Amino acid sequence: MRYHYPPLVGYFVLILLGLAPFTLAAQGSGLPLGSPAYHILDRLEIKTGLEAPYHASLKYYLRGDVAAYAMGIDTAAVSLSAADRRDLYYLFKDNNEWLVTARYPIRIAGPRELIYSDTLMTQVEASMADPRYIMREKPYLGFLYPTPANMLEVNQKFFHLRVNPLLDFKLAKEQNDQELIFNNLRGIELRAGIDDRIFVYFSILETQSRFPDYVNERIKRDKAIPGAGLYKTYKSEIFDITNGYDYLNGQGYLAFNVTRHVGLQFGYGRNFIGNGYRSLILSDFSNNYLYLKANWKVWKLHYQNIFAELAAESNANVSGDKVLPKKYMAAHYLSYNVLPNLSFGIFETVMFSRENGGFELQYLNPVILYRTIEQGLGSPDNVLIGMDAKWNIFHRVQLYGQLMLDEFKFDELFIERRGWWANKFGIQGGAKYINAFGVEHLDLQAEFNIVRPYTYTHRDSSASYTHYNQPLAHPLGANFQEGLLIARYQPFKKWFLEGRFIRAEFGEDGPGQNWGGNLLLSHNNREQDFGNTIAQGIRANTSILGLDVSYMLAHNVFIDLQYFYRKKDSEDDKLDLTTQYLGGGVRINVGKQRMDF
Repeated sequence: MRYHYPPLVGYFVLILLGLAPFTLAAQGSGLPLGSPAYHILDRLEIKTGLEAPYHASLKYYLRGDVAAYAMGIDTAAVSLSAADRRDLYYLFKDNNEWLVTARYPIRIAGPRELIYSDTLMTQVEASMADPRYIMREKPYLGFLYPTPANMLEVNQKFFHLRVNPLLDFKLAKEQNDQELIFNNLRGIELRAGIDDRIFVYFSILETQSRFPDYVNERIKRDKAIPGAGLYKTYKSEIFDITNGYDYLNGQGYLAFNVTRHVGLQFGYGRNFIGNGYRSLILSDFSNNYLYLKANWKVWKLHYQNIFAELAAESNANVSGDKVLPKKYMAAHYLSYNVLPNLSFGIFETVMFSRENGGFELQYLNPVILYRTIEQGLGSPDNVLIGMDAKWNIFHRVQLYGQLMLDEFKFDELFIERRGWWANKFGIQGGAKYINAFGVEHLDLQAEFNIVRPYTYTHRDSSASYTHYNQPLAHPLGANFQEGLLIARYQPFKKWFLEGRFIRAEFGEDGPGQNWGGNLLLSHNNREQDFGNTIAQGIRANTSILGLDVSYMLAHNVFIDLQYFYRKKDSEDDKLDLTTQYLGGGVRINVGKQRMDF
């Protein structure tokens, strides 16, 4: 007999009530995906060789871990340039609630100056006593921006609060288009901590956008805006826009500590697993989703469980005011830091749905292999297995990669090699090179991604590796190969330059066809059993060139100038499309929003 449990909220509450008396140490709020701090931390780890208190593949990082690592580097006997020191102080300002705390000792390598307490010193008292805690001499109106990074800041003995605005306003002019490309994102972000045991994060975003034609084509195909949920049409007389979109989105979570090394988090948002520009395991490309996450950190291990409720379709697929069909994801990932500069990870996830809309209780087991359970249930669900690795060498280079296995048959893959449709897998390989050719803060990255046709697909969208009609891994779905090059350069204190070139080859479907690239289509309706190759179907390739110049006017306040070029060349000339635009805008506490597909 099969049992199902009620919504995730009920089980989370029961867990909290049962474990509340045993809370010990802080997990902290997370560093939002897209923050400039991720690149800073990446290059510092490569350059110093010092082991971080977080596992780099699992994003997002906890702010407490970020501050602890920055302080450890600051006091370690390692060689740092003036630009590296600026990077450290960016991290200190951005995470000032964790500058010094008893929960995060910072002895990483022979310290010159040890800043550490073994008493129950509160984070507020400690941080305000630390010289890295930077305050403004005259806050605006006496209370706004008391520190460079936070508009509102509250520091009490057992409570801290940070509140900041969010803004991303951009205008661009596309070649041969009468209307402007437009983005107007406004919002607010809040993070808080109570007793070093409970942490809260919340953000709400209201956005109006008009996208380039190739993005509009994707929205029309999938009936979903990448990274967003419910949307409606938008028009603006001020900017003369007639075919834009208006959508509201938000993220939020409650983090709770079970023991010193175990934490729970219940929230609505996204996660990312990997070290690359893309992820073939779990990316942040899709809409936000409801999740319950457990983190187990001990010794050299970090084990993470994610139990998520996803949408099998988008609102545009469902007529009237109806609840969207639900599906579920149960995933676990084990990361092992073999050496300070070498780590491996193993990932497994199962996608499933049930007629009564419930969660399969057997998948709540946090340690057993999901393939074993799935076969015991009669093999109705979609199980995927992944692996990744990262290796920092020479204090200059990081090598990384991923392997995602959906299905495969050994004989067909390695002996017969007949292009069997169910040999479904993806491979990523990449390298990062910091201070390239001896140039300070010139960082290069190269990456390739290959995904076989029909990978991530299943019998229908209720078990495919998607959420709200959007891929949970790579934006291109499957049936593609891609290479990308990225160059980042910071020539001066407040100037940031970035260029990226992306070349992808993929296969598209003709009317009524399914060649394995669209994850929303059932693999039961495939075109052929054998002879399947990457980029089959209507073969096409895209070349993307992006150039960004940013000036940091104040902490996390950026003035941007952007050039973007995308050319699609298809075997079917009617599908060719060239996009080119130049634009600019301003960002406040928001990472760069990109549609690189």
